[in-house]
Amino acid sequence: MPKPIPLLNQLRIAIRSRHYSCSTEKVYVYWVKSYILFHDKQYPKTLNQCHIESYLSHLVINKQVSPSTQKKL
Repeated sequence: MPKPIPLLNQLRIAIRSRHYSCSTEKVYVYWVKSYILFHDKQYPKTLNQCHIESYLSHLVINKQVSPSTQKKL
């Protein structure tokens, strides 16, 4: 049975299949990795909306990321 493909590699494959630039790939991988590390390396599928909101709040409060990252669509 083949080994499962690691999550970040799956992300890279998906980005490349959409013909995004290398810099876009690097940024997406950076933010996904940051999100995973913020939640103590929990697999993203196990996280929910509250986890997303806490991560975005952390970015605004502790990392000086623009509050517009929290705008709801």
